[in-house]
Amino acid sequence: MLSFNKGRTAITKLNSILWDRDVTPKTMTHIYHAIVKSTITYAAETGCLKAKTVSKLNSTEMDFWRRSARISRKDKIRNTIIKQKMNVTRSLLDDIKTKQLKLYGHVQRMEEGRLPKKVTKWSPPGRRKRGRPKAT
Repeated sequence: MLSFNKGRTAITKLNSILWDRDVTPKTMTHIYHAIVKSTITYAAETGCLKAKTVSKLNSTEMDFWRRSARISRKDKIRNTIIKQKMNVTRSLLDDIKTKQLKLYGHVQRMEEGRLPKKVTKWSPPGRRKRGRPKAT
């Protein structure tokens, strides 16, 4: 389960550090990996990545990098330029997808009788109802 709100809270609390001129970009990267990334991606391998989720994920990540580069949204500088300036190689989305693939591989190697393996192979009995599925 991705926790954007806790990630945003962490970024907000780090705001004074992120805008500080004495903190180097390398230190910002260490702060990102230790606090923000670990907070957002906690148990991310079990969550579902929908379009809205991906959008929130990208905006939260770029919020951190924009603040740490000391660039305001009013400056209208593209995300790719900010990532180049901060030497960002992998996005948060890439890390989450890697975690999900690792968990999937782990579950696939499990014995047939294990519950996680049964859950991934389970399909509901019977037929679906007519019409559009409920949006849940």
